[in-house]
Amino acid sequence: MQDTIVLFPAPGMGHIISMVELGKLMLHHYPHKFSITILLTTGSFQNTPSVTSYIQRISQSNSSISFYCLPSVSVDTTPTRSRAAMAFEFNRLSTAHVPHALQQISHTSTLRALIIDFFCTSTLPIAKQLNLPVYYFYTSGAYALASFLYFPKIHEQITKSFKDLKTTELLFPGMSPLKATHMPEPTLDRDDPAYLDWVYFCSQLPKSNGIIANTFEDLEPKAIKTIADGVCVPDEPTPPVYYLGPLIAEAEERAGEDGNEGGDENECLSWLDRQPSRSVVFLCFGSRGSFSVAQVRDIANGLERSGQRFLWVREDDGFVRGDEVERRVRELMESEEGRELRKRSWEMRERALAALGEFGSSTRALVKFVEALG
Repeated sequence: MQDTIVLFPAPGMGHIISMVELGKLMLHHYPHKFSITILLTTGSFQNTPSVTSYIQRISQSNSSISFYCLPSVSVDTTPTRSRAAMAFEFNRLSTAHVPHALQQISHTSTLRALIIDFFCTSTLPIAKQLNLPVYYFYTSGAYALASFLYFPKIHEQITKSFKDLKTTELLFPGMSPLKATHMPEPTLDRDDPAYLDWVYFCSQLPKSNGIIANTFEDLEPKAIKTIADGVCVPDEPTPPVYYLGPLIAEAEERAGEDGNEGGDENECLSWLDRQPSRSVVFLCFGSRGSFSVAQVRDIANGLERSGQRFLWVREDDGFVRGDEVERRVRELMESEEGRELRKRSWEMRERALAALGEFGSSTRALVKFVEALG
């Protein structure tokens, strides 16, 4: 039987794409060593046409990647519950079906390892019971990972809800102080069940066989050193961390995520190709929150007033004023400081490409990870 690595992403297109890209990276460097099986949750937090369309395209274009859909689950959507609490419960309920899924997969493949999303932590003890190596895939950068590793200590030190600590700064090893109110949304209210879920997620990170992070050494050297020094996990050994990024989906595989088969994206890319080199500002405000109609208009007016070419990815993250956008875009494109920032960004782009090269740091980290699998 062929060896397979099982990947378990959290619900949501961004998490699924990241896991698929990780699988593709491993298959690219080790095309005949193993296959990739991706567990998918189904139910109220996952069933969207864009996800269905995406996994169909991946299945058709990558014969070594297969998807295993877990049984559908649903959660109590009482309006008083936070969305994070509901999402975390959804993941826990889905995890109950993982043992059977792994058993089914083992009938046709030899399980080599399980790689889980941060939000799928409840799967970790299942893998341990099966003597299956379990790794986290942390889809963000090293600074955030360092703070998550240290978060259980913050939980011990602070007894009030972060949302109520308007002037309090949290101290993380090797990092600048962070305002308590700037912590991730699920951690702000200590009385929200999602808060204790978050503490649990963070406390289990060191209990894995290792952590894969979507960043690279030249991008965050200080944070990477902080993690390597062990100060983020003062009470137990820090697991090996493999920095394999940046993992970014190819444009043709992102096409159609919004259900229109990539029409809008292809049009934007065609427009972008016609612009002078390095002349376009790219804006993306994240995938959480929403803008009012008035805000969208205000931001659009600010972009127009800046006089600069721009490409705005409309995913929506909170409150942004049009005059602030105008000022920042002008600074970026017209000032000496902006010129220096653009130069540094281009240099980091080159370093990112080098990290993914044959002898780059991310490629070497991948080799170490595969060697750890045995």
